[in-house]
Amino acid sequence: MLSPDMQKRLLGYQRDEITEHHIYRLLARIQKSPENRKILERIAEDEKRHYNQWKRYTGEDAQADRSKVRKYYWITRIFGLTFGTRLMERDEERAQKNYADLYPEIDQAKAIAEDESDHENALIGMLDEERLRYVGAVVLGLNDALVELTGALAGLTLALQNTQLIALTGLITGIAAALSMAASEYLATKTEESSLQPLKAAFYTGTSYVVTVILLIVPYLLVSNYFVSLACTLAIAVLIIAVFNFYTSVAMNQPFRKRFAEMATLSLGVAGLSFLVGLGLRVALGVEV
Repeated sequence: MLSPDMQKRLLGYQRDEITEHHIYRLLARIQKSPENRKILERIAEDEKRHYNQWKRYTGEDAQADRSKVRKYYWITRIFGLTFGTRLMERDEERAQKNYADLYPEIDQAKAIAEDESDHENALIGMLDEERLRYVGAVVLGLNDALVELTGALAGLTLALQNTQLIALTGLITGIAAALSMAASEYLATKTEESSLQPLKAAFYTGTSYVVTVILLIVPYLLVSNYFVSLACTLAIAVLIIAVFNFYTSVAMNQPFRKRFAEMATLSLGVAGLSFLVGLGLRVALGVEV
């Protein structure tokens, strides 16, 4: 006989399992890839099996959390299948940490925990998604834009001291660099023995570069004080780095803090050096704008 607290706790786990069953089943229905559809259907069946295992102890039915189903459905549609499923599994792993104290009382708890952590993660690792195959091209465009443009804008801020002129110069520099990077990625991918398509790799590199350029230059178009604009640009750069590294840390099981620290240090370090170079050149050449 379960205590009221234990009954409530197991019903919570039961509800999580049936909720995830509905999420995976819904995601399977919208997959174009037969392989991905089969993987998601297998995970959905696993979640249903776990639900029934908990039900043996509670003797009650549990209803799915429809708001959670909608939440992860849209996260997956917007940010990708692998990101959405791994994010959901991260949430589930937090719950699994509480399973250990159930082992003495619930004989199936350990088996469910092991199944959840090993089998489902292995299945998610089998998912094939185009955007993750080209993540290297995105990193190339994003990282180069952050390093080069934050440095350029920092230097131009001191050298030109005019937000509109800085924005114009930055846009010209950024778009030219984006086209150059896209062309270089096309040629590099074409010469490599890779399953990646050169045109798609170039598109991902160029697009990520241009989007980053626009985001970094926006403050100079909206704020008249060039020092405030530079501060906003650096803040946006750090935010872009944080968001991108969170995405890759979830979707590709990579460490977040180390990669974030490396990219942020590199971008801000180059910006600081460029700021000093701009100041030095302005003083040395006696340029007044």
